[in-house]
Order: sequence, then structure tokens, then C-alpha cells
Amino acid sequence: MRKISRRGFFKVTAAGSSAVAVSSTKKAFGMKEFHGYPNSMGVLVDLTRCIGCRTCEAACNKEHGLPEPELPFDDFSVFDQVYHDGKEKRRTSDKAFTVVNRYNPKASGGEPVYRKFQCNHCNEPACLTSCFVNAYTKTKEGAVIYNPDVCVGCRMCMVACPFLVPAYTYESALHPQIKKCNFCYDTRLKYGKPPACVEACPQEALTFGHRKTLIKIAHERIRENPKKYVDHVYGETEVGGTSWMYLSGVPFDQLGFNTDLQHHPILDNTKSFLGFVPMVLGIWPALFMGFHLLAKGGKGNDEDKQSNK
Repeated sequence: MRKISRRGFFKVTAAGSSAVAVSSTKKAFGMKEFHGYPNSMGVLVDLTRCIGCRTCEAACNKEHGLPEPELPFDDFSVFDQVYHDGKEKRRTSDKAFTVVNRYNPKASGGEPVYRKFQCNHCNEPACLTSCFVNAYTKTKEGAVIYNPDVCVGCRMCMVACPFLVPAYTYESALHPQIKKCNFCYDTRLKYGKPPACVEACPQEALTFGHRKTLIKIAHERIRENPKKYVDHVYGETEVGGTSWMYLSGVPFDQLGFNTDLQHHPILDNTKSFLGFVPMVLGIWPALFMGFHLLAKGGKGNDEDKQSNK
């Protein structure tokens, strides 16, 4: 076996690490911006029509075989649930891919406003761009879907998501995975059918269609009823645009929406991260292999010295 010197080891390691770093950085910074698929589908949520019936929650759970909630869907005491500072409402989890929350904004004149919350299926998903094992896919229909078979459990997508959507489940110690709304992709969307929640809504608060068409519909409603709606379609441009978009009669920041989001894709902020992660993954295996060879080489030299005595 050919022995490797310390100097030789560090030369090889440094060269290999540099190559990985340069290659990874080139790939990351050479990525072209992706603005979604032009004919993708979407959902327009009109919050002025939602009555908080939670029918969408029940339909979602049934469609995905999720467990029954602790409180039944006709128990509206769930709207009183708040967390931490008394402002944070219920969030999605591995047992609920969508939830409806109640707000009492000042601008509504005392009337409650209900907001449906689920994955917004971004045009350029931060969860996808932050995942170095490609566990996420943006489909041509508009859905952002997840493959648990390649996920390594780093949970970087949970940190990257601007809407704090992905939930992590520990039900299986060997196969923990991310859980979130998948736009009913496997059972409905890829066949051209609307998501279960949209189909079940009795108030027509959810409108399914091509994203481009929905944007036109949204702006038409605002033009026709300027006193009824805030002059903004949330999700049209936020973080590069999302498949799920919203109309509201009161300012969005009074309904728990993050109104400080940039209007260009999160991808722009994660390119340096994408270059850094593969570099680290490439360097460490090389270092550990080098240490192993050094240790083995040193042991071999000691054995040779003992045999020569």
C-alpha cells in the first residue's frame, strides 16, 4: 500500500475541497431564476366570503387520511386558541394541512374575519432552493410537493419558508419527515381537478383556476368594489408570487399576514447558501478520510519498525 505523507494529505484535501467549492459555487450562482410555470393553476381566497365553517379543514383531513382533530370540526372554540404572546393563531401540522383562524381587526368594525392558512405553493419555493438533496419539486400544475425518500432531515426548509409552513413529524424514529399541504396533487391537481378544500367550500370563498386568470378576477373584484376590498392581491408578487392568493376587506397585517416580504424570489437570498452547503459536505468526508489514512499509515510504520528489530 502506498503511504501518504502529511504534506501530501493536506495538498490532496485542499485541492479536492477547492474543486468542490468552486464547482458548487459555480452551479449555485449560475442558476437561472425560475418564475414558475406560465399555465400553472392556483387558488384565490376571498376572505370577505369566508364564514369560518371549517368545512375546508374537514375535507382536507378526509382527502389525506389525517387523524380526527382533538376538537370536532363543528366545535368553534378552536378559534379562541392562541399561543405565546396571545397573537399567534393555530398553525398547520403533520395532523392538519390547513387551518382556519379567526381575527378581530379594528378595520372590520368589530366583525370577525376568518383566514384559511396552508402552504402557498410559491412560484420559486424557498423550501426547494434551500434543500440540497432535492426533496422538493415544483410541478407544472403549480404544486410544491415533497419526497420523503430522499430527505435527510436537516429541516432547512422549515427555516427558509417565509410563511413558516413545513411541519416536522417524529412518529417514526427511523423515517421522520416533513408534512404540509401538497395541493391535493396526487389525487386531484394532476388530473385537472380542484383541491378538496376548494370543492367543499359552501361560500365559494375559494376559486380554483389558472393563476393568470385568478389575478385578473381578483383585480376585477377590487375595481368593481373598491370600498369592499383592500387594493392589493396578496401573493401576486410576494416572494416572486404564490399559487395561493388572497383578497381582503381589511389590511392584511391585521390578519396575521407577513406584509414585510420582499417582492422578488427568496432564491436571490439563498444562492450563497446553496454554494456553501455542498462545499461543506464535500470537505468533511475528505478530511475524515485523510485522518483515517494518516492514522493507518502511522500504525503501519510502527509495525514495520517493530518487525525490523
